[in-house]
Amino acid sequence: MNIWSFSGGRVLPHVSVRGQSEGALVRFRQVDLVLMAACSVAALVCVGPARWAPGSTRSACLFGLMALGVPLLRMLEARFPRQPLIAIAADFWLLPVSALSHGWLGPIVDWMNPLVKDAQLIAVDERLFGFQAAVSLSHVVPPWANDVLMLCYYGHFIWPLLLGIFLYARGRGPTPGFDEYLLGLGLLLSFNYAAYSLVPAVGPRYFLVGAFDGGLRGWLLTPLLESMMRGPVYTRDCFPSGHTGVALVVLFYAFRFARRFFWVMLFPGLGLIFATLSGRFHYTIDLVCAVPLVLVVTGLALALSRAARQRAVEQNARSVPVDAIVRP
Repeated sequence: MNIWSFSGGRVLPHVSVRGQSEGALVRFRQVDLVLMAACSVAALVCVGPARWAPGSTRSACLFGLMALGVPLLRMLEARFPRQPLIAIAADFWLLPVSALSHGWLGPIVDWMNPLVKDAQLIAVDERLFGFQAAVSLSHVVPPWANDVLMLCYYGHFIWPLLLGIFLYARGRGPTPGFDEYLLGLGLLLSFNYAAYSLVPAVGPRYFLVGAFDGGLRGWLLTPLLESMMRGPVYTRDCFPSGHTGVALVVLFYAFRFARRFFWVMLFPGLGLIFATLSGRFHYTIDLVCAVPLVLVVTGLALALSRAARQRAVEQNARSVPVDAIVRP
């Protein structure tokens, strides 16, 4: 059953089911459905065709827990409506899912494509651009700039959270803008992680290590920050560039819903994207292919959100009793 709530003149669509306890309504947002579907599919792959891969049982359990976390939190929210921390945890569940599930992709990729595709990506770069950007930039970017760019690169873990908090706090809870932002971000991450499975690659810092004169040079911060990125659980995550995609999605929704936030983030966000090349994490084609992915997910999120709001308005209009209409 579809339920639609109205807060401060804003239409807030939900997909709801009635719980067993006290007739409470368990309300699911669109991003909740994306999370449950993506995590459930990943868990089924791990217990099905990828069950032979190392770590498949662990990944299946963790993906399953993330999928079950959505209905559990929403049921707790419906059962204890005066506990705001439960609602906040449910509304922001995408963030821990995206941060943690990245490290559980190994068994899926082992099943889909056990061989990395770096050689093919390098060939595409050579054909389209005639050079390897990471190698060329290693000769021209000064050490002090690498320090700045690496700081920008780590903004990937900060900006999505900050925009979500900003939109949530400004609206004193979830608003249509907040919901559309999380839906777009959830779709991007789901498609991005699926692309990692189809085209696994480790990036120039590993595959082209012999083409560089030495390690990434910086004055103070670069050696530390760059070394921290050498120990992630999962490293076959180049195509397309998730850092570029997330940065563009956050900038897009900041421009739409939080213009001041957009201007604060603009230059650090552009530095983040440039750092994917200067930091030797990505090939140029990784960044290029992130752009159409962003266009698809933001367009899809916009269409789904508008359709949901339109259905909400129509349902609300049909639910108004005739005797409630005041005639002049």
